[in-house]
Amino acid sequence: MTGIDERAERWASTMEGHASRGEICLAHANSTASTGSHEQVDRRVREDCDRDALASRAAKAEGAGHRLVDEEPDTWRTCFERDRDRILHASAFRRLAGKTQVFVFPDDHQRTRLTHALEVAQVATSVSRALGLNVALTEAIALGHDCGHGPGGHASEDALTPYVDGGFDHAVWGADITLAPLNLCTETLDGIRNHSWSRPAPLTAEGEVVSWADRIAYVCHDFEDAVAAGVVSIDMLPGDVAARCGTKRSRQLGAFITGMVQAAASTGQIGMTVPLAEALGTFRLFNYEHVYLRPASKAQARSVVSLLRALVEHYADRPNLLPDVAGVQAGSAQALHAAVAYVGGMTDRFACRQGVSLLGWDLDRLPQGVGTFT
Repeated sequence: MTGIDERAERWASTMEGHASRGEICLAHANSTASTGSHEQVDRRVREDCDRDALASRAAKAEGAGHRLVDEEPDTWRTCFERDRDRILHASAFRRLAGKTQVFVFPDDHQRTRLTHALEVAQVATSVSRALGLNVALTEAIALGHDCGHGPGGHASEDALTPYVDGGFDHAVWGADITLAPLNLCTETLDGIRNHSWSRPAPLTAEGEVVSWADRIAYVCHDFEDAVAAGVVSIDMLPGDVAARCGTKRSRQLGAFITGMVQAAASTGQIGMTVPLAEALGTFRLFNYEHVYLRPASKAQARSVVSLLRALVEHYADRPNLLPDVAGVQAGSAQALHAAVAYVGGMTDRFACRQGVSLLGWDLDRLPQGVGTFT
């Protein structure tokens, strides 16, 4: 215990930081870090810089931004930087760590919906930075694009669709329901709402970049996870895909990002050069046939649908069990909406625990993953 006690004492000794000349405190006793000047770069200075430096069609931050509820501008952050920060600190974003990307209850190295969002942000900001677009807006859209996803992957959309007018679309639900309390800018919400290729095109170039980055990221990392899980092997990858973008994720990402940058350089539009776009399409089709639609995935999806529908109907009949819901009549439209919102926000493990504790389900009725939900 001596080593632990000494370490604790050293940590406690830094509680108040280290004294310095003047009226500031330093983190390290020997700190010499300095900006080299006393000038401050506030929001307005950086907004002016962006107007001069960014591409002509890039989204430009201005004041508090265009929001449903007016706010005062922040002193230091642009409106899109505030959006990124709000999403990053939102509970809906944190819960993505417990939601399926491809494999339910992933092992330590497989992607979750959270790590997918982070990888999308990396790809998207790489493209946006190279094209002179607004990186903060790009990052905000990328981090928030899947916050409307339910537990169990895309099967949650099939599960919840019967209870939502027009069907449950994670992109629309994320922008209009899940993230609505954050009062995000219209450009951010538009990019989240329309990131799926089946939706209308986003209004901003940054939103278009995220649409591509989402597909690039999941095609590459889902294949890598499937190889690691023994579902497919590297030598199964179609030859034209391997020839054009390689078999390793790092090279694949580099090829697709370069394809986007080159497309913009030659046409001014957000897209991808045709040979690489064809490779991406073939790659995605391979994943659908060998990963997403394999028998085990279909069985997993059926279990997710059964579980989530049972939970929605249970809560809709018992809205008193829903947190922060009061005065709602059992079986009403309001109760059903609240039940969908609550179940849709669950992590995989919490949904499974509720299936056992509330519905009395046996473990073998739950979605089967690599690990266990307990």
